[in-house]
Parts: sequence; structure tokens; C-alpha cells
Amino acid sequence: MLLTITPIDPIAISLGPLEVRWYGLIIGIGIALALIVAMRESEKRGLGKDIMADLMLWAIPISIICARLYYVIFQWDYYIQNPGEIIKIWNGGIAIHGALIGAVITAYIFAKKRGVSFWKLADIAAPSIILGQAIGRWGNFMNQEAHGEEVTRQFLENLYLPEFIINGMYINGAYYHPTFLYESLWNFAGFFLLIALRRVNLRRGELFLTYVIWYSVGRFFIEGMRTDSLMVTEFLRAAQTISIVLIIGAIALWIFRRVKGYSKERYLDKPKK
Repeated sequence: MLLTITPIDPIAISLGPLEVRWYGLIIGIGIALALIVAMRESEKRGLGKDIMADLMLWAIPISIICARLYYVIFQWDYYIQNPGEIIKIWNGGIAIHGALIGAVITAYIFAKKRGVSFWKLADIAAPSIILGQAIGRWGNFMNQEAHGEEVTRQFLENLYLPEFIINGMYINGAYYHPTFLYESLWNFAGFFLLIALRRVNLRRGELFLTYVIWYSVGRFFIEGMRTDSLMVTEFLRAAQTISIVLIIGAIALWIFRRVKGYSKERYLDKPKK
């Protein structure tokens, strides 16, 4: 029997020539909720809630630019032949690792300018970052992208997925692994883990490093299931390579900062810069 499943319309709102896509709308919701969580925690930690809003004003546009540049670099063979396509971000093509690199660099410079601890800002922001990522993956679902290899409908039903997700994974006559969902659930679990670890009173910086390790472990395995990965070589995936580097780097930095005494302050210490 030939299935006739109507694809999800990626356009949420259409007003004449103006189109608002679900992808952008969901990303916007993720950013807004992440900012609310970060502002509340920043106020509790004695930095005031406005500092996070000020940081986001710089971090969001810079992260988008870096996310695009990261993608373009790994698709350089195409873009060197089509340079006019580089700025066409609305056609797709951004990478979360590029966005994270841009955000961290921005936060570091911002912290120096404001005279506050970068690690304190990073700890406060860590749960918000992974929350935004968890929500943002649903934008990929609406675009029917970032999926894995072909599977059967029975496989998806055995996962006890709601019908709308199963139907959403029916793309061009076949069903696919909902890797967007796997990563979203992993990130939601990471969000709750980081919220719980706030009560453990880790040393300054270690909450953020936990985020880096948690996200990178999940991304490494889930990336191996995807069919649209950016590649370093024919067999080496960019996201998996970056994930390994981040895991090793975060663990090494964790140990180094403890050995050198750079992380004496703790997360729940009395509010101070």
C-alpha cells in the first residue's frame, strides 16, 4: 500500500512575501527560555540579571556568524565555486560547534571587559546553553533534516513514539532514525543533570566543563548515526572529531585547574565577582 503522508510545512506563518519558518521560531523560543533561566540564576549569584541580557546581545549574532563560517569551511569545495551562496544562511547550513566556539570567545572577552569571572558566567550559562540546544533540535524536525539512516515504520513504532514524530520521519518515501530526537532527549537530560549539580557546589568552572563533556559524549555517538555529517575526510566526521577533542580538553582542563589551584572558589560561594 502506497503511503500518502503529507510532509510538515516548514513555514509557520505566511503573510504575503513575509514567511516565518518553524525552524527560526523554535530557535527563538529556545534562546528566550535559555535567557530567562540564565538571568534568574545570574541574579541569585550576585551578578544581576541584566549582565546575561547584555552578553546575549553580543553572543547571538556572533554565534550565528561563527556557525555559518564553520559550516562554510567544511564545505569549502562548494563555496569556493559559489561564493555568492556564503551569505545565504536562510538556505540552511549552520553548525552548532561553530556557534559554541563563537559564544565562548564572546563570553571570555565580555567577562574581561566587565571585570567578572569568565568561569562564573560559564557555569551560570551552562544549563541554559544545553536547554536551548534541546529545544532547537525540534527545528530540525520541522525541516525534516538532521536524521539518521533508513529504518522501518515498525522500528519507530517499537520506540513508542507519538504518531506525529513517526509521520515526520517519513521523508521521500522512507522512514529514518529520528536522531534529532535522540539528541534533544540527551540534552534535556543534561539540563536536569546540571541543575542538580548546582546543589553539589562544584568548584568554579566545573559545571561548564561537565556540560562540555556531557554534550560531547552524546553528540559523538548520535553523530555516527546521521547521514548529513560534515566530513573532515571520507571517513572522519567533523563533529565526532571536535567532540573527542572537547572531551579530552575538558577533562585535562578540569585536572589542570585543580592541580594549579585555579578553581578554589565554589559555585555556591557567597555572591562576589
